[in-house]
Amino acid sequence: MLKRKFAAVLSALTLTLAAGTAAATGLQTPLPPWGPDDEAGNSNTQGYSTYFRAALQMLRPGAKAYRLAHLFSGNMPQSPFAAPWEQTSNPTAFLPPFLHAANSEIISGDIGNQGTQMDSLGHFGYKPDANSDEVLYYNGFTQDEVKGPDGLLKLGIEKSKPIVTTAILLDAQKHLNGGVPMSAGQLITADDIEYMLAAQRLRPLLPGDVLFIYTGWSELWEDDNPNPFQTQYYSAGPGLSYDAALYLEEKVVTLVGLDNPFTDPVNQGFLQGQAPPPAGTPPGLPFAVHHNNLTQAGIYQIQNVNLKALAQNRVYLSAVFISPLPIRGGSGSPVAPIAVGAPWPF
Repeated sequence: MLKRKFAAVLSALTLTLAAGTAAATGLQTPLPPWGPDDEAGNSNTQGYSTYFRAALQMLRPGAKAYRLAHLFSGNMPQSPFAAPWEQTSNPTAFLPPFLHAANSEIISGDIGNQGTQMDSLGHFGYKPDANSDEVLYYNGFTQDEVKGPDGLLKLGIEKSKPIVTTAILLDAQKHLNGGVPMSAGQLITADDIEYMLAAQRLRPLLPGDVLFIYTGWSELWEDDNPNPFQTQYYSAGPGLSYDAALYLEEKVVTLVGLDNPFTDPVNQGFLQGQAPPPAGTPPGLPFAVHHNNLTQAGIYQIQNVNLKALAQNRVYLSAVFISPLPIRGGSGSPVAPIAVGAPWPF
């Protein structure tokens, strides 16, 4: 009897929340511009509206939690653009005359830019033109304002506000590539995003949402790789087209994450100077998606997101919780997002 009563109450609560969804959509979500001193970008969207949407997904029958990070280890695939992640175990420490024995590790290297990691807005800057000595960043901050001797003076990863919102997962492997992993340099365009939203019978992107895209490139990730820098995973990858980046800016998403190393598309051979960037890339900006997200739109990025389980279980809409380590002046941080959701019913 108690179980039935509880189920009835939960059902009524779910219906009540669902009826109020319209009150918690983009119209009540804070929108840019964020002001001349802002360092938090689109994490400013987070609040009652995004929490409300997330709560709805947690109440769906069958909802479960998914960890979206790969295993962190010294043998994981490692970026050629960052110092290696290294982990060394200290000897077990004994504390006589007590009975305790304690273990610890030393982790070193570029920990903010290896593994499943989140970029700060200060991770990328740009020159206004090829002949300029000036470097600009998000919100017009200058090189002198941003770059310090021991980290970023502004736009560090600690300036991101905690992200608690809804995440939409689009299965590009299934809907764009016939069920096989996407190839190096293959583009996901704005039209592709619209197509996948319709194919998966999802609502439009709302301000404050997180967008995850499963490409299948993560099939090349090895959690125990004896040669972590000699890996096909980091040689290239599919990614967002430039027009998709502009589309996400228009939608005011908070963060975008793909199961690939760069967010941007990278042709095989490009990193070695043997191939051009993909078609449609603006001149001088081969990582144009990084450029637009971080320096123009205030959209955060996570690289190397582990999205396979969400895609396999068709968890296309979920609550998501993302908080990077608050590393003072950090250009990035390891991150282990948690998604809570149920298989999509359509």
